[in-house]
Amino acid sequence: MDADLARFLRDELGHAPEGSAAGPWVVRGPVWLWQGSDGAPAKGSWYFLTIDGETAQAIRGAAVNAAAWGSVYVAVTIGSTTWRTSLFPSKQAGGWLLPLKAAVRKAEKIAEGTVVEAELSLT
Repeated sequence: MDADLARFLRDELGHAPEGSAAGPWVVRGPVWLWQGSDGAPAKGSWYFLTIDGETAQAIRGAAVNAAAWGSVYVAVTIGSTTWRTSLFPSKQAGGWLLPLKAAVRKAEKIAEGTVVEAELSLT
Protein backbone atom coordinates (compact mmCIF):
# COMPACT_ATOMS: atom_id res chain seq x y z
CA MET A 1 0.00 0.00 0.00
CA ASP A 2 1.25 3.47 -0.85
CA ALA A 3 2.65 5.26 2.25
CA ASP A 4 0.59 8.43 1.62
CA LEU A 5 -2.61 6.41 1.26
CA ALA A 6 -1.84 4.43 4.42
CA ARG A 7 -1.22 7.67 6.36
CA PHE A 8 -4.46 9.21 5.05
CA LEU A 9 -6.48 6.11 5.97
CA ARG A 10 -4.82 5.92 9.37
CA ASP A 11 -5.71 9.54 10.07
CA GLU A 12 -9.29 9.07 8.84
CA LEU A 13 -9.88 5.70 10.52
CA GLY A 14 -7.94 6.38 13.70
CA HIS A 15 -5.90 3.19 13.25
CA ALA A 16 -3.77 1.46 10.64
CA PRO A 17 -5.69 -0.01 7.72
CA GLU A 18 -5.83 -3.79 7.36
CA GLY A 19 -2.84 -5.11 5.49
CA SER A 20 -0.57 -2.14 6.19
CA ALA A 21 2.99 -3.29 6.77
CA ALA A 22 4.79 -2.62 10.02
CA GLY A 23 8.06 -3.90 8.62
CA PRO A 24 10.46 -5.39 8.71
CA TRP A 25 12.54 -2.96 6.73
CA VAL A 26 16.27 -3.25 6.12
CA VAL A 27 18.35 -0.08 6.02
CA ARG A 28 22.04 0.39 5.44
CA GLY A 29 24.23 3.40 6.03
CA PRO A 30 27.05 5.02 7.97
CA VAL A 31 26.77 5.71 11.67
CA TRP A 32 27.35 9.33 12.61
CA LEU A 33 27.99 11.21 15.85
CA TRP A 34 25.67 14.04 16.80
CA GLN A 35 27.51 17.38 16.98
CA GLY A 36 26.44 20.21 19.24
CA SER A 37 25.64 23.70 17.99
CA ASP A 38 29.32 24.56 18.35
CA GLY A 39 30.23 21.73 15.96
CA ALA A 40 31.89 19.61 18.61
CA PRO A 41 30.58 16.38 20.12
CA ALA A 42 29.55 16.74 23.75
CA LYS A 43 30.43 14.19 26.41
CA GLY A 44 27.92 11.37 26.07
CA SER A 45 26.88 12.41 22.55
CA TRP A 46 24.60 10.04 20.68
CA TYR A 47 25.35 8.06 17.56
CA PHE A 48 22.69 7.70 14.88
CA LEU A 49 21.80 5.91 11.68
CA THR A 50 19.73 7.98 9.23
CA ILE A 51 16.69 6.35 7.64
CA ASP A 52 15.48 8.18 4.54
CA GLY A 53 13.95 7.64 1.12
CA GLU A 54 11.28 5.02 0.46
CA THR A 55 11.87 3.28 3.79
CA ALA A 56 11.26 6.52 5.69
CA GLN A 57 8.03 7.07 3.75
CA ALA A 58 6.88 3.50 4.43
CA ILE A 59 7.53 3.90 8.15
CA ARG A 60 5.69 7.22 8.19
CA GLY A 61 2.73 5.62 6.43
CA ALA A 62 2.61 2.58 8.72
CA ALA A 63 3.27 4.33 12.05
CA VAL A 64 0.09 4.54 14.10
CA ASN A 65 1.23 5.26 17.65
CA ALA A 66 3.40 8.36 17.64
CA ALA A 67 5.04 9.11 20.97
CA ALA A 68 6.94 12.15 22.24
CA TRP A 69 8.21 14.52 19.52
CA GLY A 70 6.56 12.36 16.84
CA SER A 71 8.82 9.40 17.55
CA VAL A 72 7.74 5.83 16.81
CA TYR A 73 8.60 2.64 18.68
CA VAL A 74 10.64 0.01 16.85
CA ALA A 75 12.43 -3.28 17.37
CA VAL A 76 15.86 -3.21 15.76
CA THR A 77 18.45 -5.86 14.93
CA ILE A 78 22.03 -5.09 13.96
CA GLY A 79 24.22 -8.15 13.66
CA SER A 80 23.27 -10.43 16.55
CA THR A 81 21.97 -7.61 18.77
CA THR A 82 18.25 -6.89 19.01
CA TRP A 83 16.70 -4.12 21.11
CA ARG A 84 13.69 -1.82 21.31
CA THR A 85 14.01 1.92 20.87
CA SER A 86 12.38 4.87 19.15
CA LEU A 87 12.93 6.46 15.76
CA PHE A 88 12.89 10.25 15.83
CA PRO A 89 11.62 12.29 12.89
CA SER A 90 14.21 14.48 11.20
CA LYS A 91 13.22 17.33 8.90
CA GLN A 92 16.85 17.85 7.95
CA ALA A 93 17.30 14.23 6.88
CA GLY A 94 13.81 13.98 5.41
CA GLY A 95 13.24 10.79 7.35
CA TRP A 96 14.09 9.29 10.72
CA LEU A 97 17.04 9.01 13.09
CA LEU A 98 17.80 5.69 14.76
CA PRO A 99 19.83 6.18 17.97
CA LEU A 100 22.50 3.55 18.63
CA LYS A 101 23.13 3.15 22.35
CA ALA A 102 26.59 2.37 23.69
CA ALA A 103 25.78 -1.27 24.54
CA VAL A 104 24.81 -1.96 20.92
CA ARG A 105 27.85 -0.18 19.51
CA LYS A 106 30.14 -2.11 21.86
CA ALA A 107 28.53 -5.49 21.16
CA GLU A 108 28.68 -4.99 17.38
CA LYS A 109 32.00 -3.09 17.31
CA ILE A 110 30.43 0.00 15.72
CA ALA A 111 32.29 3.32 15.55
CA GLU A 112 31.55 6.62 13.85
CA GLY A 113 31.57 6.05 10.09
CA THR A 114 30.93 2.30 10.32
CA VAL A 115 28.42 1.22 7.67
CA VAL A 116 25.78 -0.95 9.33
CA GLU A 117 22.74 -2.86 8.18
CA ALA A 118 19.73 -2.69 10.47
CA GLU A 119 16.44 -4.55 10.31
CA LEU A 120 13.58 -2.76 12.02
CA SER A 121 9.87 -3.23 12.64
CA LEU A 122 7.28 -1.04 14.28
CA THR A 123 6.17 -2.25 17.71
